[in-house]
Amino acid sequence: MGALAWENPMHRLFYADGSPYARIVRIAVAELGLGDRIATVETALRDPASSLLPHNPVGRVPSLVLEDGTVLTETTLILPWLDRVSGRPPLLPMDGTDGWRVLAAYGRVTGMLDGIAVWNRELRRPEHERSPGVIALETVRANRVADALEAEVAGGAHAGDGVDAARIALACACGYCERRHTAWRWRDGRAVLAAWFDRFAARPAFQATIPPPSGL
Repeated sequence: MGALAWENPMHRLFYADGSPYARIVRIAVAELGLGDRIATVETALRDPASSLLPHNPVGRVPSLVLEDGTVLTETTLILPWLDRVSGRPPLLPMDGTDGWRVLAAYGRVTGMLDGIAVWNRELRRPEHERSPGVIALETVRANRVADALEAEVAGGAHAGDGVDAARIALACACGYCERRHTAWRWRDGRAVLAAWFDRFAARPAFQATIPPPSGL
């Protein structure tokens, strides 16, 4: 499907600088060459005065507000729209053998990231309100998936200089743990995955979206 026509660059991407989900979309915008067509708007989360709420009462990022007022929420919904309007090879293809491979890898990484986000939220609670069971479950899940990714990368997965949604998501998950979830030492015992991350992290779009540290 060809690229859509652009009338004006009034599409707005709302993001929070600490969100790995929004970072995936921000990197995708840059990698697809859409930076001059989509304005980025930093917003606050869990704030009744958030600039996002008049557009999206859900209050979650990323949220992409199209020029007609339509709001796309969630990373996995926004990526196909970006692919369609860019006219470039898609980052998240929806058919063909390569498409299913990328979708499968993307789903595995975002599943790991979802668990890490739950773990991180537990650690942000007062200690007496934390659930040791939830923390244990998500710790085991994160290590299990990361071990599988270490083996896959060692076997040739995600090789080369190309970029797709799965690679962006994997880099953002690792990058989130580098800066905002340091309670998990994901590099330990995973030298191949760590080396892959360090190579990907040199990409300009990744460097331009590094989140602030959170102290966890």
